[in-house]
Amino acid sequence: MVGHIRIIVIGNLGTDPEMRYSADGIARTTFRLASTRNTTAAGERQQQTEWFTVVAFRQLAEQVNQYLAKGRRAYVEGRLQSRSFDGNDGKTRFVNEIVADRVLFLDRLGDRPAGQAEAPPDTGGGAPPVDAEDLPF
Repeated sequence: MVGHIRIIVIGNLGTDPEMRYSADGIARTTFRLASTRNTTAAGERQQQTEWFTVVAFRQLAEQVNQYLAKGRRAYVEGRLQSRSFDGNDGKTRFVNEIVADRVLFLDRLGDRPAGQAEAPPDTGGGAPPVDAEDLPF
């Protein structure tokens, strides 16, 4: 049996989600998520930021595209996928991305940008959107 790597990331969107449809009509939304942690080195506080590319499909892709925007906070759970492709210059490029099967919108409703929908729907796994303070870790 071949396994896959599960990953959970909490962070802020660094880009607005981009949604496209495949030739079969399947929605695919991609966005970048920045996760920052504070560290102390030699008595100085430092921030260390990791960037992740996240991909969502079908209904989850449509919900993410509708309710998330650059700067919004999100919890993403999915599997880590590595793939390669040939760039326009003919060179092979390698990509690591999270294929999301669950996305929770972590911003409070009062924090939403003007014009954004009232309340995001459940985005998978039967769990409602939660506040970051409610997470068990």
